[in-house]
Amino acid sequence: MVKEFREFILRGNVIDLAVAVVIGAAFGAVVASLVENLLTPLVAAIFGEPDFSALTFTINESVFGYGAFINALLAFLMVAAAIFFVVVRPVNAARARRQAAPEEEIPAPEDIELLREIRDLLKQQS
Repeated sequence: MVKEFREFILRGNVIDLAVAVVIGAAFGAVVASLVENLLTPLVAAIFGEPDFSALTFTINESVFGYGAFINALLAFLMVAAAIFFVVVRPVNAARARRQAAPEEEIPAPEDIELLREIRDLLKQQS
């Protein structure tokens, strides 16, 4: 059982997954800092307030906190924008640069040309 466990732990995909989780957690902190320290103040500069959680309305003594929803929506959009512009676009650009130019396809001879080549080969063999 110990041998099986050791093989399981030392399997490449388990180690890769562990590294991915650690890197993902660290990257999550970077994205959270980017949103909190750069993008949220930008929203505050544009709209005058970085926190909309105090925005509410009341219907029949039920309080609807739409400001909290606006905060969550803006946070989601800022995180998505940060990931898109900081990770996705640069990675896609790097992949595009690494791809070799597609090889030009050699046009296939027409059917008649193939038949002529077969005929010529048969003549040579005779």
